[in-house]
Amino acid sequence: MTVTVSVNMTRKNAYEVALDVCEQLNKLGIKIYMSNDLKAYFSQNTENVLFIDEQQSVELCDILIAIGGDGTIIHAAHSALPYDRPILGINAGRLGFLAGLEKQELQLLGNIIDGNYVVDERMTLSVTHYEKDKLMGNYLCFNDVVVGHGEAMRLCEIYAECNGKPMNDYLADGLIIATPTGSTAYSLSAGGPVVDTSIESLILTPVCSHSLFARSIVFRPDSVIELRVKNPENSLPVFSCDGQLGISMTVDSRLVITKSEKKVKIIRIKSDSFTDILSHKLVERYQFSKEESL
Repeated sequence: MTVTVSVNMTRKNAYEVALDVCEQLNKLGIKIYMSNDLKAYFSQNTENVLFIDEQQSVELCDILIAIGGDGTIIHAAHSALPYDRPILGINAGRLGFLAGLEKQELQLLGNIIDGNYVVDERMTLSVTHYEKDKLMGNYLCFNDVVVGHGEAMRLCEIYAECNGKPMNDYLADGLIIATPTGSTAYSLSAGGPVVDTSIESLILTPVCSHSLFARSIVFRPDSVIELRVKNPENSLPVFSCDGQLGISMTVDSRLVITKSEKKVKIIRIKSDSFTDILSHKLVERYQFSKEESL
């Protein structure tokens, strides 16, 4: 078996966790790849690690291990999708909703040799950007697509329709369309519902809506959501997919958002249910916020 280990070195504990992961994998006789970008950090302190091009390391591996927080795992998901590789997230961040293991649970890595794990398939979103009828780009989202105010910092005026039928004109700081995986991210912070990741759906959540109608809406997975901006030229919003750099919109922009056929494969080693993970992580979030305020 071959495993590629991806590490977010901006995370406080990521280096130590990665060393422990490599040690455990070596004991199991698993071949390890890392990207060339990590060679300066790990070449002197790890054994039997082959440093190669990042894309090649994902293409050649059987499993991709991502060490960091949820953002790290989302980045890994985009790398793994073209090659249909499953991802095991190991939390070296704060909460890690997507992580399959915590840093104190690395002894469970032996389960990947025994095949003692489950692969959850998570839905993604296809986001198509048009200027009138001209195709400007197509994007894939694991978490969410967000339309938000740009440099002008003015409210966004966003017209939304579903399946070709008018739905609402939103006046808000922004609008989020999330997957069930993304329902515990920005959408949750904006007051959106938490949706079990096994229930495929599209979740629309306005951000600080200046309207009496400011509730989230959960749509069926075959829905087609279209968004258009109604802001004047001097205060146009931007949109962002999975927290990447914002893409400028114009008065002629429209976004068409649907369920994508592509699935992210997340490895689950422990038997925790969705509600187990949710309650545990939300307690962690509360405790962390409490400690930060002291």
